[in-house]
Amino acid sequence: MIERQLDIATRDGATTTFITHPEREGPHPVIVFFMDAPAIREELRDMARRFAAVGYYVMLPNLYYREGEMEIGPLSTDPKDPGRIRMTELMNTLSIPMVLSDFDAMVDFAGKDPAADVSRIGTVGYCMSGRFALCAGGHKPGQVKASASIYGVKLVTDKDNSPHLVAKASPAEFYIACAETDHWAPMEMVEQMQKELAGAHGEVELYMGAEHGFAFPKRHCYDRTSAERHWERLFSLFRRNLG
Repeated sequence: MIERQLDIATRDGATTTFITHPEREGPHPVIVFFMDAPAIREELRDMARRFAAVGYYVMLPNLYYREGEMEIGPLSTDPKDPGRIRMTELMNTLSIPMVLSDFDAMVDFAGKDPAADVSRIGTVGYCMSGRFALCAGGHKPGQVKASASIYGVKLVTDKDNSPHLVAKASPAEFYIACAETDHWAPMEMVEQMQKELAGAHGEVELYMGAEHGFAFPKRHCYDRTSAERHWERLFSLFRRNLG
């Protein structure tokens, strides 16, 4: 496997991005992996490696570069913990247009790399970034073939660019995984998505018995059965649409 970490120029500066892909048999379809709120860490790099191991060119950008942050480090579960407060502050600096601008930079960079095939792109986001992954499908409809949100938040809003509406209108196939226990994405939101996206080009799946964060091996709420199911769903989604 090939691995590197480098700065990619964006409209607002440069974002440090972890890239990994197979050494042979390229060019490879691209997966842009949007980080969750606790930021870049080895746990996410390992997940990127798992995507790459089955044949993808994976890009994991730091979305907090505008604030000069990269790796926050271990976080306490105490909501008053300074690190957790800082994480919330950082998370709230991001918007869909900002991250889609970063996404453009990722695609531009990959388009110049002979190891990448930007005619076949998939996106995936966890927690705060589920919305970014879904919206990327509507942002570059000719290139993004599949988009996935795993326990994403703020997927239903009253705005025209509500992620669930973008997913419904996008030609990309979507996959939305939701945890049964998730106060950031309550059941009312899940039920609304299931109703409004019924018959659309994708799936909203509820993971019964799982909590928000179930796919992260280092979390207290990690659930192996649910985590492996989500990998199965993602690999199937990307195989169907990216090859």
